[in-house]
Amino acid sequence: MIITMLAQVELISLAIVGGAVLLVVVIVAGLYNGLVRARNACDESWADIDTELRRRYDLIPNLVETVKGYAAHEKETLERVIQARNTAMANHGSPESQAKDENMLVGALRQLFALAESYPDLKANQNFLSLQQELANTENRIQRSRRFYNANVRDLSNRIQVFPSNVIASMFSFTTREYFEIEEAAAREPVKVQF
Repeated sequence: MIITMLAQVELISLAIVGGAVLLVVVIVAGLYNGLVRARNACDESWADIDTELRRRYDLIPNLVETVKGYAAHEKETLERVIQARNTAMANHGSPESQAKDENMLVGALRQLFALAESYPDLKANQNFLSLQQELANTENRIQRSRRFYNANVRDLSNRIQVFPSNVIASMFSFTTREYFEIEEAAAREPVKVQF
């Protein structure tokens, strides 16, 4: 009788230990899977940014060729745009590094559009207007993709830094990602009001 009672106690103890181990495994698996999903969301959203940047890179030569027909003697500005495009397109480094090159490209494009203001025939050219509109739409998509990517980076960083998932993240070498921030100096300057 005592032996059967001891066997029952051992069975109950074994069941409790087994249940606790199973609970820990389920929790670890859930935390790990959440980290993997967050990392994959970052990868997917970075691919969206890359797609939109490539779209921009493809539009720029057409835009430059259109401007070239009207402003052939503005060779320096046109070459700066192409050089900035090629540099940005070749960069496959960190988001910070790519953002730096994208800033250079955006600045060169601004110079190109400022140049277009000096040529009324160019400003009225339907091909130029169409390319300009397409580029503006692409810039909006890049901005949306960038916000989505940065939100996913924030979510991954939160999962990596908060307890208890930080323990699992360190065990499996999960790392945070860099935000993709394109510097827009004009957006940070105070608004000038003139009367």
